[in-house]
Amino acid sequence: MSLYSKVRATCHECGSGHLVRDEKVGEIICHGCGLVIQDTIIDNGPEWRAFTPEERESKRRTGPRTSLSMYDKGFSTSIFTKGDLYGKKISSSERYKMLRLRRMSVRTSLRKSVERNLFQAMIVLNRLCEKLKIPRGLHESAALIYRKMLGKGLVRGRSIAAVAAASLYLALRRANVPRTLKEISDASSRNKKEVSRCYRLVLWELGYKTPIDDPIQYVSKIGSNAGIDQEAQMRALELLRKARKMGITVGKDPSGMAAAALYISSIELGEKVTQGRLAEAANVTEVTIRNRYKGLLRDMELKWD
Repeated sequence: MSLYSKVRATCHECGSGHLVRDEKVGEIICHGCGLVIQDTIIDNGPEWRAFTPEERESKRRTGPRTSLSMYDKGFSTSIFTKGDLYGKKISSSERYKMLRLRRMSVRTSLRKSVERNLFQAMIVLNRLCEKLKIPRGLHESAALIYRKMLGKGLVRGRSIAAVAAASLYLALRRANVPRTLKEISDASSRNKKEVSRCYRLVLWELGYKTPIDDPIQYVSKIGSNAGIDQEAQMRALELLRKARKMGITVGKDPSGMAAAALYISSIELGEKVTQGRLAEAANVTEVTIRNRYKGLLRDMELKWD
């Protein structure tokens, strides 16, 4: 490893921009005139030495990464009361002091109403993401959207759970993840209309643009939940691609269209499947599937064998 490194600055004596940092003696020196620009510079490197990559990796110490899904982004201080740094028991008087310090730490960290709101919202969002098995990246995106809403003062007067659910739904829509608004609202135990209202508010206030839902993205999910054969799923994809070119899917619920296409393809291939099973897998009603598959048969001029 070199003991010298270049510094982006200029010498105030000769104007040279060729300054060198001498790591061994802790000085910044002008390469042109030899002037010592700064001495006793701070060494920001580790206090330990390592001579092999394995040794360097074993001695490297890092803290936990920051996370937007935590109300304090991971910069929290935990005060333990069961023992000291080495795990030894502490006296009752010291334990009482630690308890008081811990209580004061919690009170000071959640002193403002915005901090308390964010603390509660991150708990709700974490629980919602765990219930729906949402990946970590989308969880972080939803937390960022909620923080933006909170920063604009748009959460006041509204349900924390509803705004958190709307933030998660927006993050899923932006990532083209096939999850319906009904799934999100059911998991959050909030009314679908309330979550939908908060979702429209988020779109309007934050200026987000989301891609239009494509029924093709729902075929694999619904087909797997209903136990539909792979061949029938491929046939359903062909039907939906033709329907999309004809403009039939515009303005229709993507889950209902995907379920209807799966129903038609299953019947064509002789696979026994009921509308009730598909409705349960797609989280829609049997009436929706019935209306959608009749519309596909009519508009695409399909005929039953």
